[in-house]
Amino acid sequence: MNTQRLTAGQTGQAAELLRRGGLLGIPTETVYGLGADGLNPQAVAHIFEAKGRPQDNPLILHIPTADWLERYCADIPPAAYALAERFWPGPLTMILKRKPIVPDAVTAGLDTVGMRCPAHPVCRAIIAAADRPVAAPSGNTSGRPSPTNMADMLEDMDGKIDGIVDGGPCTVGVESTIIDLTEQPPRLLRPGGVTLEELEQALGEVAVDPAVTRLMGAGEQPRAPGMKYRHYAPKAPVTVVRGTPADAARYIRRHLDDKDGVICFNEFVPLFEGHPVEPIGPKDDPAEQARRVFDALRYFDGTDVVHIWAQCPDPEGIGLAVSNRLNKAAGFHIVDAAKKN
Repeated sequence: MNTQRLTAGQTGQAAELLRRGGLLGIPTETVYGLGADGLNPQAVAHIFEAKGRPQDNPLILHIPTADWLERYCADIPPAAYALAERFWPGPLTMILKRKPIVPDAVTAGLDTVGMRCPAHPVCRAIIAAADRPVAAPSGNTSGRPSPTNMADMLEDMDGKIDGIVDGGPCTVGVESTIIDLTEQPPRLLRPGGVTLEELEQALGEVAVDPAVTRLMGAGEQPRAPGMKYRHYAPKAPVTVVRGTPADAARYIRRHLDDKDGVICFNEFVPLFEGHPVEPIGPKDDPAEQARRVFDALRYFDGTDVVHIWAQCPDPEGIGLAVSNRLNKAAGFHIVDAAKKN
């Protein structure tokens, strides 16, 4: 298959590709997505084939405006419109009851569906021109780090999909926050660009699903993408070290072997001279860390490192999303530096 490279100005051509049942790489503010017509089960099935994605992992439907919610969702609570007013377009996915028009291929057979209105104007223009909701997970091979630019997505998907639209680098860098509004209190299923603290300000009490901080069991069914399986992982195994930045850096330095690599905050790069190091931003700038964490994980696939150590931000604000992605990349292999130093 020849993967077409489309520019941000070719929204009509991109929309026609979706209407024909094709697979399209689409830019969003979070990560690049692998999109298909969300009402076409055959097109959606091709997403799973291209990614090597487990069939029980549900997808998110992307729409251009909040008024599309009623097309695909039933029993929409007032909280959904309140969140849409505050955070859409933006990096927030809401789990709602689905209507029968949404195929099982999107929802993994669940009676709910994840809905998002992305902030990237090119993405919304393509969806509106196609006049279809776009089902789209991240545009990487399943389990690998998500792509935050066109080149990263092509590394995984060139020749497997019909086209990709170059919308520039992603500004958020981690996937959307997912909040389940079918439960009371609402439940955070995946942290992302809209923080837990912001959701609590808007909704009051918000429960945090255990899968945010641990692996799901083999018999548990994920209610949203990114919950069950090992995700975001480079080829080399990862160990996350949490604690104060200084404690974590000292722990890594003491345990670093010759063939190891390091993901660290900018301030600690000199400590690991002689090793492959990928900085993810200043220790007090979790938003920059979010933009760079997937690039850092992908970087090591081009090296011969046998193990990767990663400093981890505090789980506050968007730092919760960064730590979640690193922990999943590590298969929740986590060391607490404060207890080890």
